[in-house]
Amino acid sequence: MAWSEEEVSTPLSPMADYFSSSLINVFVLAVLESDIPIDHSRVAPMLKNAFLPISTRFSSILVMDENGKKRWEQVDVNVKDHIKIPTFPTIMPLELYDQCFDEYMSKIAMEQLPQDKPLWELHIFKYPTSTDAGTFIFKLHHALGDGYSFMTTLLSMVQNADNPSNPVKFPTSRSSVESKNARTMLKSLPQTVSMAFKGVFDFGWSVIKDSLNPDAETPIRSGHKDVGFQPMTFSNVSLSLDDIKEVKNKLKVSVNDALVGVIFLGIQLYMDAKNHKSSRMESTALVLLNTRKIRAYVSAKEMPDADSEAPWGNRFHFMHVPIPMLCDNNYSNPLEFVLEASKSIKRKRSSLAVPLTNMVLRFLNQIKGPQAAANYVYKIMNNTSLSISHMIGPVEQVALANHPIKGFYFMTVGLSQSITVTITSYMGYIRVGFGVEEGFIDECQLKSCFKTSLEMMLKAANVATKARL
Repeated sequence: MAWSEEEVSTPLSPMADYFSSSLINVFVLAVLESDIPIDHSRVAPMLKNAFLPISTRFSSILVMDENGKKRWEQVDVNVKDHIKIPTFPTIMPLELYDQCFDEYMSKIAMEQLPQDKPLWELHIFKYPTSTDAGTFIFKLHHALGDGYSFMTTLLSMVQNADNPSNPVKFPTSRSSVESKNARTMLKSLPQTVSMAFKGVFDFGWSVIKDSLNPDAETPIRSGHKDVGFQPMTFSNVSLSLDDIKEVKNKLKVSVNDALVGVIFLGIQLYMDAKNHKSSRMESTALVLLNTRKIRAYVSAKEMPDADSEAPWGNRFHFMHVPIPMLCDNNYSNPLEFVLEASKSIKRKRSSLAVPLTNMVLRFLNQIKGPQAAANYVYKIMNNTSLSISHMIGPVEQVALANHPIKGFYFMTVGLSQSITVTITSYMGYIRVGFGVEEGFIDECQLKSCFKTSLEMMLKAANVATKARL
């Protein structure tokens, strides 16, 4: 087996260390819905020949060295030990299999991965549901890498469903705006000074938010200190990318900005339905930012290279984005939510707050140790109301171990928040996933509010377009 050129024993990156601490233990569940019944005999060869060679992280365990530092240590892997196949009655209505699947997702989200084995599993739900004929569920510890690393892994494992001999097209994305902003700053000193002041202000506001001024307890934030270790329930909704582009094109923003605006309005509609006063309270979202030099995917072979513009690992940071309050103006004109989201994200993305926060974490890690830095990351998450992460998936149908994939989405579990939102694109559709604190948030009502939000956005976009004709 040919391994990539990495050391057999290597230290954890700082973010991987924080995400495997006693306070924060974060996993990613990647869900791939098969178009045909699953033949599990094809899975072990695929894992051995296509999955393990991508990174030595997938064949390494976490160990503590003599200095108390965590390190990756490579071990022999029996892939069959990592394949989990639950059993249920063989003949049931699809609605009951839907319930079994939801309960199984909640179950594996709570379970810890064995520390004496590499930190990943593949669960195979072989039963049909109302959406697919069977489901692959990869459970990956966040210490192994971030969403970008995992998506690159997936793109390196799958084949073109129509013609396996054709390579899978990697999704494209614009180059990182950070480099563009740097060039713009050099052109205009006054603008650079203004951005510096705004960055310092944003950084100061973030520090106050993280340390002294947590979001209020609302219908989307229970305030429970151990919420990251509490049971979660999951739901998701599929949207047409064309619908989102209709809002995007009308407002001349990005697809991600449009989606965040729709999510913000849906959140506020839910809060207003549960407690009218809560929709006037300050709430903050953490929007994850990929800090690599480029956002476009590269092949898995390029990622281990230290000089790669898109290296393996956890290369992201959080942006604090205030959720607009629900008022008469933006209720009657919901597109304002998208415009405010776009404005906030654009400012935060180019702000110095992100690198300054990263410097604080590195300082804490060097002076007081990784546990102190992990405490700070915990406060960042625990003092805000929700997190939003976005991944661009394949643009064409792909197959995993010769199983055509009908749908694809991911969920993040273990964050110290009552609600996490994920966005995944695949084959012209957007899948928005919600992971919510069980017994606290009504996931069915939240999903309904989100659908209402999108309907309001599309109606407003159509009205505005007709008014200009």
